[in-house]
Amino acid sequence: MLTPPFTELTTRARDVFRMVVDSYLETGQPVGSRTLSKFSALNLSPASIRNVMQDLEELGLLASPHTSAGRLPTEQGLRLFVDGMMQVAETSANDRAQIEASITDAGPIESALAQATAALSGLSACAGLVLVPKSERTLRQISFVPMTQNQALAVLVAGDGTVENRIIDLPHGIGASTLVEAGNYITAMMAGMTLAEAQSRLQREMDQEKLAIDQAAAHLVAKGLAIWSTDGADRPVLIVRGQANLLDDSMAGDLDRVRQLLDELENKQDIVGLLNNAREGSAARIFIGSENKLFSLSGSSVIAAPYHGHDGRVVGVVGVIGPTRLNYARIVPMVDFTAQSLSKLIR
Repeated sequence: MLTPPFTELTTRARDVFRMVVDSYLETGQPVGSRTLSKFSALNLSPASIRNVMQDLEELGLLASPHTSAGRLPTEQGLRLFVDGMMQVAETSANDRAQIEASITDAGPIESALAQATAALSGLSACAGLVLVPKSERTLRQISFVPMTQNQALAVLVAGDGTVENRIIDLPHGIGASTLVEAGNYITAMMAGMTLAEAQSRLQREMDQEKLAIDQAAAHLVAKGLAIWSTDGADRPVLIVRGQANLLDDSMAGDLDRVRQLLDELENKQDIVGLLNNAREGSAARIFIGSENKLFSLSGSSVIAAPYHGHDGRVVGVVGVIGPTRLNYARIVPMVDFTAQSLSKLIR
């Protein structure tokens, strides 16, 4: 069913609809005509309100989840609300201060992104999401530490100071001296290069037979570089923080939906696809429930905004995910502010 334009609703219908939505966003529960009639601003009898609610239900904007007279906004109704009726609030000074305090240029950019996402999660009481910009790390040092006769620990120190370890299998007959030779060669000849540049140089020297190391050490260097190149391509580019917020007391009556959402959060590549849809916007975008197939079962909402690099191009997306009864008016500008703060950091 197509959602009717906001302008097609009568003033009375708009007032009733807004109060139903406001009540739902605050309590998560259906609201009845008798409850709404107590609001003096409406100045309508329960019977009049009931008739208006019935009309709104026929338009697909409200639904009755049980046999009771209470109504909830549908996903179409929430879409109408956020697009045509919601008044976005300014991000409070306290929220801005907490977000800015979480973002620091000390350490790897991934750390700053994770901290900003955690702060956004805490302030919104949702799970925070961020797509990490894809960037090629540069090499500072790679060393190989013998573990057993057939395995070694490959240790990579990247240009940003991050350290990662991987266990690799060794060809038969590789000794400790070959491990040292391979590590020294990479550190001396390839420091400052990206993994792709290092692999290209190694292949070129092998083709031209200009290697300053023997074939066994060259094979080990190629294997070490390949491990991190493959690992980097497969590495999740999504950081999720604050899943525990989805299990608070207000969700106790809807645990099946929460379990479904947590399962969906495990499928990171699908969420990456969803967040990539927010790259095209200049500000936060809102995805409500089954508008995206990924969250059609859990009935969740995502608010996401792109952030930009030094050249102005979009490099990632930051946002939150939670139940459809989010405080959209508060969280939308909060997500926008976080995206703007990350853009300043990266620039």
